[in-house]
Formats: sequence, structure tokens, C-alpha cells
Amino acid sequence: MSLIDLLTGNTGNQVAEQAENKFGISKNQIIALLAVATPLVISYLRNKSQDAKEAEALNNALDKDHDGSILDDTSNLESRQNEGGSILSHIFGNEKNTVENQLSQNTGISMDKIGPILAMLAPVIMGYIGKEKQQNNVGAGGLGDLLGGILGGAQSQAQAQQSNPLNDILGSVLGGGQSQVSGNPLNDILGSVLGGGQQQNQQSGGLGGLLGGLFK
Repeated sequence: MSLIDLLTGNTGNQVAEQAENKFGISKNQIIALLAVATPLVISYLRNKSQDAKEAEALNNALDKDHDGSILDDTSNLESRQNEGGSILSHIFGNEKNTVENQLSQNTGISMDKIGPILAMLAPVIMGYIGKEKQQNNVGAGGLGDLLGGILGGAQSQAQAQQSNPLNDILGSVLGGGQSQVSGNPLNDILGSVLGGGQQQNQQSGGLGGLLGGLFK
């Protein structure tokens, strides 16, 4: 399953509906948050996996706790929120508040809800990565390439699908013309995460490019 299929398919919709019911946030806002946060999390993990110890820790966590089964049954998302919060704290470290603040400003989701919603999404993102890892039979040493391939494949798919309901959602939630150059906001997001020719993206795990450059 591609990253875009995750975001636009049954899993993404089920997650958005649960979060909408729990937090009273519109489904479109949740889907937009998922579409921005997922590549950002993967980008941070890709950078972390360049360190052998981090790669081994991520590999072990995926093997132990994230086999992808959550993608087929999202009914226990609420019970895994604490786990999701711990995942995000490890991934973003001392940038966690900055990330949440930027995402809050640009999705219109209040700060008191953005953290809990992201914590609800995190196990789904990890489950997706774990499933891809299993299907591709990748160990710790290959995680960086796997994560980079997920992002690159999503960008290629986004470029090929200029007209996509997800782009309409992102365009409306993230401010339309403010954040789009190509007219394909998902492609712009992925381009920022992957570098996209902007030097600042090489800093802070892509935070500068995605949340600074794209959302100005």
C-alpha cells in the first residue's frame, strides 16, 4: 500500500472519523493533518535511522509493536494514545512543541487538541511503516532507504495524480494558494520533506522546509 493509499483509503477515513467523533474536529482537518504529519514523521525517522543505534532501536520497535495489524482494525486507537505520545516525543525530541504549534496554526486545530490527535495518529503511521518493512524484508540497515522510498514513491504518485480529493482537502484546510506553487499541495508537502531544492530542508529533519517554507 502506498502512502497516498493509506491517507485516502479506508484506514485514513476510519482514523479521521474516530478523531472527529472524539475531538469534535472536522474530518477534513484530520485528513489534512494526517497528510502533513505522516511524511513529516517518516522524514524524521529516516534522518534518525542514519545513526546505527537509532536504526536498531526503530527496527526492534517495529518488530515488537508495529506489525501493521492496526491498519486492518483501528478500533483500539484511543487506548494507544499514551503510546502514541511517547512515540512522538522520541521522534521529535525537543522540537515537539514547535512542530505541534506549526501544525496547529496551519490546520486550525487548537493546541490543546493537536497533541492528543497526533498521539492517536502515531501508532497508525508506525503500523504502516512496520507493514512496509515486513513486506520488503528490511532490517535495521535498510530502514533509511525504505523510508526514503516511501516518501519518493508518494511524491511520484502525487505528481501523476494532479486531480485528487486529498489535494482539494489540503488546499482548503492549509490555505489554498498560500501553500501551493504547483497547484498540487500534497506534492508540494512531499517535495519540501524530500528537499525540493530548498536548502533549509536539510536542517531539523525537514522541519525548516515543510513547516517554515511551505507554511509562511
